[in-house]
Amino acid sequence: MNPKPVVTRFAPSPTGFMHVGSVRTAIFAWLFARKNHGTFILRIEDTDKERQVLGSIEHITDSLHWLGITWDEGIEVGGSHGPYIQSQRLDSYKKYAQTLIDKGYAYPDPYTQEEVEQWRMQAEAQQRPFLFRDHRPHDTRKWDGIQPLRFKIPEIKRYTWHDMVRGNLSAGEEALDDFVLIKGDGYPTYNFAHVIDDLEMKVTHIIRGEEFISSTPKFLSLYDALSIKPPILATVPVVLAPDGKKKLSKRDGAKDVLEYRKEGYLPEAIINFLSLLGWHPEGEQEVMSIAELTDAFELERVQKGGAIFDNIKLRWMNQQHLKRISDKEFIKQLTVLMNERGEQVPTYTQQILSLLRERSATLGEAANMLSSGEFNFYEAVSVDAALLMQNVQADRETVKRHLEKVRILIEPTSGENFSAERIKELIFPYANEQGRGAVLWPLRVALSGKEKSPDPFTLAELLGKDQTLQRIKSALQVL
Repeated sequence: MNPKPVVTRFAPSPTGFMHVGSVRTAIFAWLFARKNHGTFILRIEDTDKERQVLGSIEHITDSLHWLGITWDEGIEVGGSHGPYIQSQRLDSYKKYAQTLIDKGYAYPDPYTQEEVEQWRMQAEAQQRPFLFRDHRPHDTRKWDGIQPLRFKIPEIKRYTWHDMVRGNLSAGEEALDDFVLIKGDGYPTYNFAHVIDDLEMKVTHIIRGEEFISSTPKFLSLYDALSIKPPILATVPVVLAPDGKKKLSKRDGAKDVLEYRKEGYLPEAIINFLSLLGWHPEGEQEVMSIAELTDAFELERVQKGGAIFDNIKLRWMNQQHLKRISDKEFIKQLTVLMNERGEQVPTYTQQILSLLRERSATLGEAANMLSSGEFNFYEAVSVDAALLMQNVQADRETVKRHLEKVRILIEPTSGENFSAERIKELIFPYANEQGRGAVLWPLRVALSGKEKSPDPFTLAELLGKDQTLQRIKSALQVL
């Protein structure tokens, strides 16, 4: 018999920006579905209207589109199990709520907040946990749809379940209590709605954060009441702050995922980096394409412990992916980023592309260097004598002597062999003998005309032999 086709889902709440922890969960669910040729669903859980932030749904889809995470069913694309926004599924929740009422597993909650708070204070004074099930009403009147509807735990027992990441887990009766199914505003709670949604959308695997472990016995009790076989559960580890001591938060540098787009990170690098937060493939390979990640991904290789968010590792990862893309793609993406900033890519960018790749961890850093004019040395430069002498502990005649010596050393070099490495070999012994700063500073200024620029060997290679010699001669004339 063929196993049931894999169906996973990502079901964020539209309550703000897309945190990297949420994105990592989406990536795991997406990779698992793709690896198993299954279905990936995007569902919006918007029943907490008080916390909903205007524009969040669009922000969620924009984030996923940028990352290249596609979904087979859900908002925007539709599907046979819609609607895919919870606030549009209220009839489904009422139907299953009525089933629970008919079975004797749900009752209207007649109590005021003041009464519940008084019971909570009494329990605290007696040093015992407050349990709503200890205060079930004797009069279970017909639900009028206005009062909250509360789930009646069918059986107080110890639950044991298997988690694909954590292994076998269990919890006793202390984790079970009657909980609200549908609130007074007519919207279901998360505890109820996600169970019904997963059932109707035929979800086979729920990939979730560890904050849901403590609530699992309640979910299992609800599955039992509805005679539903639970989906397979997989709990991913928490994303930790760089110090490894607490959950990553805004205070620790956690960003909205679209901030990384503005900073010039590549979506492939973000997915690669986040995939390795709590999961590792076989072997030592770290820099992986989406296809490689999909092929290697296994939930069984997700770790139990927390994963530390390392910004230095993220920058390194992005730089590796920048090196992987073609020159044409590099300039294309750099152009998009700079245009969004209201800037233009300089015409000489192609000539210094290798230098930009070497020095930049992100497209944003490459854009900043271009904007600063640091590399604008292709146009004719006007060399200032004071700048040539700056930071040099020598008189004008000595600086002239050093530049003339450099000219003599490099002039015999053929144009084909005029590389940064070869030029360094020719000049460095003399620079070490006379003092590196005394020789290399005026040479760099002569070639760039700027206080800040790449090293003189790189400059010479980029300019070529003829232009290099011409600029040295011009500096000598200025001196």
